[in-house]
Parts: sequence; structure tokens; C-alpha cells
Amino acid sequence: MAELAWFKSSYSSNESVECVEVAETTNAVLVRDSKDKSGPHLTFTPDSWQAFITYAATVEI
Repeated sequence: MAELAWFKSSYSSNESVECVEVAETTNAVLVRDSKDKSGPHLTFTPDSWQAFITYAATVEI
């Protein structure tokens, strides 16, 4: 597999903030813990990831 381009949210500008990183391929969206880059990751289909993002945008914290 080619090297993945992982990125963090623009809301995660502070390194001390716990967050996730995301990488996209043609068929999958991968999510990992930014503090454990060599650890496991979750894999989503693009459609399921989009459904999650759409839902998350509606949740009030």
C-alpha cells in the first residue's frame, strides 16, 4: 500500500489536544489516534464516513 496522507482537523492546532487523524483512499476513509500513529485504525466506506460527518455537524455539544 502506498504511503497515506494523514491530516488532522483545523480545530486541532494544539499538539496537546487529543484528536484523530484521517486519511482517504479511493475506497476507504481511515481514522487513527494522533497520539498512537503506529497503532490500529478504523476503516469506513466513503458513504458511511459522509453519513457520520453529516450527523456530527448537527450535534450540539
